[in-house]
Amino acid sequence: MVGRSDAPKTGASALSKAAPSASPRSRQRGPANPRYQGITGLPLINGNVLKIIAILTMLIDHTAVVVVGTLLFGHSYNAGFDQLLMSVESSDLLVTYALMRMIGRLSFPIYAFLLVEGFVHTHSVKDYAMRLLLFGCISEIPFDLAVFGTPFYWDYQNVYFTLALGLAAMCCIRRFRESQLRTIVSVGACCAAAWLLGTDYGAFGVFFIALLYFTRRSVRWQTILGAAALLWETTAPLAFLPIRMYDGTRGTQVPKYLFYAFYPLHLLVLWAISCVL
Repeated sequence: MVGRSDAPKTGASALSKAAPSASPRSRQRGPANPRYQGITGLPLINGNVLKIIAILTMLIDHTAVVVVGTLLFGHSYNAGFDQLLMSVESSDLLVTYALMRMIGRLSFPIYAFLLVEGFVHTHSVKDYAMRLLLFGCISEIPFDLAVFGTPFYWDYQNVYFTLALGLAAMCCIRRFRESQLRTIVSVGACCAAAWLLGTDYGAFGVFFIALLYFTRRSVRWQTILGAAALLWETTAPLAFLPIRMYDGTRGTQVPKYLFYAFYPLHLLVLWAISCVL
């Protein structure tokens, strides 16, 4: 996923009290856990469906960036919307691009929520971190090709590294839960690392993941504070609709690496399409 060009560059609450370690009840999945009650009147969805929603919104966003953006501006797809509005000769493409990017804003918040869920329930945080870093490395060349038109672009890194730093921030929150100062400093260090490395969504992405983790025991506050943090990306708060429909179950078992592999593969396909336009 690529952050909006007219938003703070990275491309989605003060850390007042460290959260205690998860209790057995908080680790329980499914409707028996009050964290998974859904929204009255809306159907419940499992984890696989939520992942598919995240993938589809990301695909729509990246198609706009790589394919539609190439048709509009060559490889200057990351131009701000003020520049897009000057493209009067491509008004239909302009509207298409804008709508697709707005839909794409839902992707990162859902991935951030799924990362928090994965961290809470994983049997091995180390293995989880290694998978994120492995696919971050695998995805970097496809990401640079699709987004920047070159196999190596050192100033901006793909979102897997943001997620890995978000995972590190949650580890710090858990480890230093008895020390407010250490929690703030360690999470701040993870945010700073994301900013220095130029990861997608940058420091904000890590902060947002930490925010969702801090508020994970309260559906109300996670939704309110999470949506408020996303207001700078107009449609991003709408991501909490499918998030709140999540029933806490995984769904049908699928190969573990299928969802991971989709990221670099779809970027390669989109890059190939852009090359022939």
